[in-house]
Amino acid sequence: MARPREFDEEKVLLLAVERFWEHGYEATSIRDLAQAIGLTTASIYNAFGDKRAFYRKALDFYVERSFGDRVGRFETKPPREAIGAFFNEIIDRSLSDTKRKGCMLVNSALEVAPHDDEFQRVVAQVLVQVEAFFRRCIESGQKDGSINRCQNASDMAGTLLGTLLGIRVLARTRPERDLLEGLIRPIFALLEPQSQSDNLISRSMT
Repeated sequence: MARPREFDEEKVLLLAVERFWEHGYEATSIRDLAQAIGLTTASIYNAFGDKRAFYRKALDFYVERSFGDRVGRFETKPPREAIGAFFNEIIDRSLSDTKRKGCMLVNSALEVAPHDDEFQRVVAQVLVQVEAFFRRCIESGQKDGSINRCQNASDMAGTLLGTLLGIRVLARTRPERDLLEGLIRPIFALLEPQSQSDNLISRSMT
């Protein structure tokens, strides 16, 4: 009969996420993880497998606690408000990140995914889900008239995804609110309903 685990798996994953997130995959060893979370290396191998398997588990945990939680909270809001709340929270989190860790998913896309087919698929799948969230918001807003119908919903969702990734990368070296908010202002101008967009254009020409 297998012995029950003598540790809090959620707490261990939180500590593992922090270690991988701050130092990256390559610079983190199983010994580093064992020291950070207070387990022996044997316990880690027995519970989670090797470092790669442990990283996958930690990344999944991070995604569910970040993107999964955020979508769950914002998708019930009106479409434009949901998109705005999403980006406002991302900017606030980026600016409060004193260690400049960035986003663990984006870090994985840059460090691990290019050299590992499985992680390339994992990261791509999450980014597809993020893009789908934006597309659902845009399509819903176009139906209720709160978002400009002249823009293709799929194209705008891709633009929002690219802007999100840009914010996360840029904030690691230039965590400036004016700069980061300046990236989303033109995007939100494109989302304005047609009548409001026309008024903005008219005012800019007078």
